[in-house]
Amino acid sequence: MAKDFARSFYKSKAWLKCRDAYIRQRIGIDGGMCEECKDNLGYIVHHKEPLTELTINDPEITLNTDNLEYVCKKCHDKFDGHGFKHNHKLKPLVEFDATGMPVRMRART
Repeated sequence: MAKDFARSFYKSKAWLKCRDAYIRQRIGIDGGMCEECKDNLGYIVHHKEPLTELTINDPEITLNTDNLEYVCKKCHDKFDGHGFKHNHKLKPLVEFDATGMPVRMRART
């Protein structure tokens, strides 16, 4: 789930347009493969320089395609604060919908 300061950004028209254009670009380049492992299809557009409260309003960070990469879920979860790391006892920190947008975690049974 997106941090509070970033929620409105991830719902913004500017981000949705940028993300969609980046995914289309990557599909045109290599079919949309993960830019990290190159083995799986991309799943989410990741900011290489993480968004913070200080950078959330800086389009050179948030909307700059040089700061983006299209990665699979497995690779995305390896980035700091984005998933399991290698401890399988931990629950994921975030889930994504089919379009790659962060979504509220569902209750686990």
